[in-house]
Formats: sequence, structure tokens, C-alpha cells
Amino acid sequence: MSYWKLYYHFVWGTKNRLPIIDSVLETELYRAIVAKAQNMEGFVHAIGGIKDHVHLAVTIPPKIAPAKFIGDVKGNSSHYVNHIIKPDFEFYWQDEYGVLSFGEKNLSSVVRYIHNQKQHHADGTLIEVMEWMDER
Repeated sequence: MSYWKLYYHFVWGTKNRLPIIDSVLETELYRAIVAKAQNMEGFVHAIGGIKDHVHLAVTIPPKIAPAKFIGDVKGNSSHYVNHIIKPDFEFYWQDEYGVLSFGEKNLSSVVRYIHNQKQHHADGTLIEVMEWMDER
């Protein structure tokens, strides 16, 4: 097998950026996202977010295109929420997403940023490029 190290930071939001990811849903939703990533041979370094969007730092093999990966993760996780968790509302992701590639030397900074999402949003210490989910 060829040698590779590919790091991606994905960010995507709920449909219409509705603030529907509460603390109860968050735990199950993140579990479903991590499980799907692992099923696709990905390694999740960090997952975090707030009520209307999710950040994911992940390593995925080069045989899987980032667009395919995130499409499958989003589709699987929304299906899981709607058919297994069954909240009293329909759960959908927006079509758009943002993705950045980064090097191993930046991994700890990206992981820290993702783990501290709630605090970054509360105190306004966002890194704008790491929050993009659509074309600018």
C-alpha cells in the first residue's frame, strides 16, 4: 500500500441553519457521524459544534473523495436521526459544506479549535475561514 497522510476539516450546518442540535441529540448525532466515518476507513481526530453546525477533523484514505465522504456522512447521520432517534421534527443538513485540508503540524490547533466550538461562538473568537460552509 502507498503511504499517505490526509487531514481534512469539514464544517456543515443544519438545513436553514436551524438551531436544533441540543445536548441530547448532539451525543447520538456525533456517535453516528464517527461510526460512519470509521465505516469508511476514516479516523476522527475531533468532532464538535453548536446548535446549528458541526465541525469534523478527520483523516480519510485517498481512495475516497472528500465530497463522497461528507455526502455519505451527512446522509447517514440525518437518516439515523430521523429513523432511529426519531425527534419530534424532521432533521436535515444543508446541501453545502466547507472543507479545508491541513498538515500534521496543524492537527493539534484544529482539534483544539473544534473541541472549543461552543466557547469560540460564545466569546466571538472564531477563525472565519474555519467556519465557511458555502462559496465566498
